[in-house]
Order: sequence, then structure tokens, then C-alpha cells
Amino acid sequence: MTDVTQTFEASRAHLRQVAYRMLGSASEAEDAVQEAWLRLERSDTSDVANLAGWLTTVVARVCLDMLRRRREAPLDRVPEASSDPRDDAQLAETVGLAMLVVLDALDPAERIAFVLHDVFAVPFDEIAGIVGKSPEATRQLASRARRRVRGAPADEALLASQRTTVERVVAALRARDIEAIVALLDPEVVVRAGGRTFHGARTWAENAVAYSAAHGETHAALALALLDGVPGAIVAPGGHLQRVLRFTFDRERVVAIDITFDGAGIEVAAFD
Repeated sequence: MTDVTQTFEASRAHLRQVAYRMLGSASEAEDAVQEAWLRLERSDTSDVANLAGWLTTVVARVCLDMLRRRREAPLDRVPEASSDPRDDAQLAETVGLAMLVVLDALDPAERIAFVLHDVFAVPFDEIAGIVGKSPEATRQLASRARRRVRGAPADEALLASQRTTVERVVAALRARDIEAIVALLDPEVVVRAGGRTFHGARTWAENAVAYSAAHGETHAALALALLDGVPGAIVAPGGHLQRVLRFTFDRERVVAIDITFDGAGIEVAAFD
């Protein structure tokens, strides 16, 4: 094993953490690290004094490109989750679910500047070269991101609980279990879908199960997602976005669900 390979392997866990904090997806983080390795193989690093730092910069640039492509991608393309959910859970545990939700709402350049400087102490001079701005402009990006992070809700336990509620609703819908759906919703829940409004948990649960059965929807089509930074669900058969389910919570209880059929104006991200 060469010195370069040893340095990369020793840095792999750190690089994966950098990528995950920027991307919020274990599978995409692994892709970013693999791309850094490919670039390392193609590069002459004999004059690089700090190879670990060079790798961090490469991963950051890869992540910035991925974030920009994600923003430009049509809504019917949803990022794939990791093949091993334990990877996502372990990484999310180290980052914090609430932080990921806030970061997901940041502009790609803001996210890169904030994560690299505030989390990994990378100097603004180096970050400036990654985001293509002056050091002062980069400092302002990080400052703006910092203000947004500080102004975000800090109740991570509540956010995690809401995610658990959505997971259970999704599981109940997949199982077409009316009683389980009813138990998870506020009895007076209001559901708006396709110009129709349903009042009451049982009314909607019965209609949702009947619709799913009539249209032959498979379990794989329904999945968790972040919708404008809030736990929700999508129906995406074959990876093509078909419906979006936005949940409104009163603490942990679901009090409203808005179902849209085109996803227009909603920022959708994989919820690993």
C-alpha cells in the first residue's frame, strides 16, 4: 500500500463525515468520497504538502457540484437512499437530525461555507477557492448560514418523534391497515387531496386504503422524504415523483395532511 493510499484510507471516515454533513445522504456521501479517490488517482500530488487537507477540499468541491445538480434536478428524480439503512442511522446520529433539516434549506454555497468553516475549521481563504468567491464573500456566506441555523427550532427530540410518526403512518399505509392509520392521526385531522377535503382520521384512512388497493400501488412506491425541511412522504413508483404528502403537526400528532399530485414549488429530498 502506497503512502497516498494509506493517507486516503486513514482519512476515509473523516471525508465521509464531511460529505454527509453537506449532503445529508449516506449513499451520496459514499459517492463523493469515491469520486475523491478517483481524482486522487488521476492527480499528481507529489507537491501537495497536506494530502489530507487536499482530499477534504476535493470532497467539498464534489459535494458542491452534487448539491447544485440536486437543486437543478426535476422533482420527479428522487435521490436514492443507502442500501444499508444502518449507515444512514449511524451518520445521522453523529450529525443530528435537526441540523440536517436546517442544512437542507441552505443554499449550496452557504452550506459548504458553514460546514467547512464552523464544523471542520477550514480557513475562509481555502473555502473561497471551492465556492468561487472572495474570502470576504465566503465569510458572509457562512455568517448568513450561521444566522439561519441559530434561528432554527432546537427541539431535536420533537423532530425525531415527528419522523417516527411519519414512519409509522407510512408503514400503516403500506400495510393498508385502517386501524393503525386512525390511531396515528388526530381524530379530527383534515386531509386535502386533489381538490377534495376529508374530515376525520377514519374517513381518510378508509379512502386512502381503497385508493391504494384500486390503483395497485406497491410498498416500494411510498417512502419517507424531507419536504421543505419537514418530515413527510412521497409516492414515487420507479423513481418518478407522483404524489407528495405534507404533514402538519401539533407537537407529535398529525393534524393535517396536504397531498399534491405535481410537487410544484416543493423542495423534495431523500430522507435516509
